[in-house]
Amino acid sequence: MTHKPREVVTTVALGLPAVLGAGVFAGFAPAAGLAGWWVLPALAISAFAALCSAFSTADQSRAYPDVGGGYGYVRAQLGVWPARMTASAHLLGRAAMAGAVASMFGAYVVPGQPVLGALALVVATALLGAVGFRFTTGVSVLVSVVVLGVLALVVASSFSIAPVPSAGEAGTVNELVGVAGLMFVAFAGFERITAPHRGEQPHPPSVLKIAIPVLIGLSFAVHLAVGAGVLRQLGSARLALSPAPLRDALVAADAAALVPLVQVAAAVAGVAALHFVLASAHRTLTGLAEDGDLPTRLRPGALSVVVAVAAALAVVLMPLGLALGLAACSTLFYYAFTNASARVLLQNDRTWPMRTACLGLGLSVLLAMSTPVPALLISLAGLGVGTGLIGLSASVRTTLKGKREAEREHTPQGR
Repeated sequence: MTHKPREVVTTVALGLPAVLGAGVFAGFAPAAGLAGWWVLPALAISAFAALCSAFSTADQSRAYPDVGGGYGYVRAQLGVWPARMTASAHLLGRAAMAGAVASMFGAYVVPGQPVLGALALVVATALLGAVGFRFTTGVSVLVSVVVLGVLALVVASSFSIAPVPSAGEAGTVNELVGVAGLMFVAFAGFERITAPHRGEQPHPPSVLKIAIPVLIGLSFAVHLAVGAGVLRQLGSARLALSPAPLRDALVAADAAALVPLVQVAAAVAGVAALHFVLASAHRTLTGLAEDGDLPTRLRPGALSVVVAVAAALAVVLMPLGLALGLAACSTLFYYAFTNASARVLLQNDRTWPMRTACLGLGLSVLLAMSTPVPALLISLAGLGVGTGLIGLSASVRTTLKGKREAEREHTPQGR
């Protein structure tokens, strides 16, 4: 018990780099365009949905420690086809999130050539993962300190000088729930601590019981402070048009000298967040291959290439706002399935009550269906196409396997 506070701090430090990414650096622009200042109370709804989903994944990770994340949990609890739908939603959401993180990096770090900068980040991060680089506790703490320190400077600068009067305000309260769905991306990295990958030490339930609320609460506080700062300094109408809100808020607050620090923080946060996004997608693909839903001959290197190519396509094909919306909507569908799966866990496998999974399920569906229409339509189409392709791949593999076995049975022994 004497080591629990230290373990909680370590666990939260491991999770912070996964949640301080595209949401805090770029998410407020499209959100402000929809709901204006209402994005701030919407963050509370997003955080609560994330908290319920984090509880569900933590419970399931403890019950099924060796499976491929949400796909594996749903397969074990609900069956094959719901698991394939879960995998489709997760992979689409991860690809869109990777594109959003990379585009955020390009907008801040390489503003003259943002697409090239984003593609370079995808390639570099994929290579880091391929050579076995891992974010240790020490590296995670360093990333967290750098990013949180710079964000604190942005907030202080935004409130230190009176803003120029805004020409108008954007957004309405009618978009409150939709923006809550969009801003779910601000918290979607919690699986870094609730569902460790194979080979990583799982965190004790007693530690997670404190670390999960602390991680979500700290992320909420950071996003709330940053959102209030950039909204105050830029106004919702101007913020909605900004490709790099934190940079523009510093310029508006007569603190342009701090822009290089924001670029450093965006670069550090971009590498960390993208690393976790790509690793998460890789885990789902690995689970699909191991269960026969994808060709089992696919090697880890080939799966890494698939993930990187999907991220690069998202960068090229989608603007940042659409990528964030698609990432949020698809990820919410993914958590709808994982929360539904968590509801049927046996009571003795639980740390948190079943009501949290029920709330998580309801909120995930509500928020996903309230996201911007283009993101919702693409998510639904991707969910259907992805599920069909996974089912077709499994069917073809089963057919070919049956033919090979039949041929062996009819082949003479001495031939």
